[in-house]
Amino acid sequence: MAEEILQANQPDGVPPLPLTGERTLPDVPAENYWFRRHLAVYEWIAARTKGLRVVDMACGEGYGADLLAREGAASVVGVDANPEAHEHARLRYVRPNLRFERDAVEHFAEPCDAVTFLQTIEHVQDPGAVLEHFKSMLAPDGVAYVTTPNLLTLAPEGAEKSNNPWHIKEYRAEEFLALCEAHFGRVELLGLHHARKLRVHGWALKAGWDNVHQRLGLTKPFYDRFTPAIAASDFRLGDGDLDRALDFLAVCRP
Repeated sequence: MAEEILQANQPDGVPPLPLTGERTLPDVPAENYWFRRHLAVYEWIAARTKGLRVVDMACGEGYGADLLAREGAASVVGVDANPEAHEHARLRYVRPNLRFERDAVEHFAEPCDAVTFLQTIEHVQDPGAVLEHFKSMLAPDGVAYVTTPNLLTLAPEGAEKSNNPWHIKEYRAEEFLALCEAHFGRVELLGLHHARKLRVHGWALKAGWDNVHQRLGLTKPFYDRFTPAIAASDFRLGDGDLDRALDFLAVCRP
């Protein structure tokens, strides 16, 4: 049986969450790449939701809802059905403009200016119904921000799905765009890519870095330092080269 990996260094009275693969977590050094990959998108959204009422659906551990509140949203509600995640989030992240509700994303409803739904639509049975529900909550000029991983860079070449057991459906760019456009009047699709040191690391891999570190026995010491040093700024969002994107961000307006 694999050893359970828990969050490190949690505040007093806050139960650490285990790393299960269903959600990403801060405070787990080996998970830092995935955490920062998610955080980069939350930071981009936070710059666009200042002064707005935001609902962060499937908020998980709560770090994203906390960031949105900290960066100036008028109010943020973090919604998650998991009891352990909800309890952790409400104890760890306390701000006057932030609260957490334990509920299913299909059921929770509150008028808002923005809905965020990051890296979760691939987990749901009826994504169209979920998008319609989000649209019903939004103000007339509201925005839903929805992300999902790119099938072409997540799954093995030619496969229709990765081996992630939590995912029901993984999308190509044109599939995800079509899904969102079926429920929203205007959709802009962006792609998340590596930047800065992750881009350099990608060049090194193409040049044969994998063979070098394995031959020299450097794999563990190198990645024990490299992975925790990854920052949100090592990712960038743009509208080009979507087939090579890591994740897609759909900016959806009614």
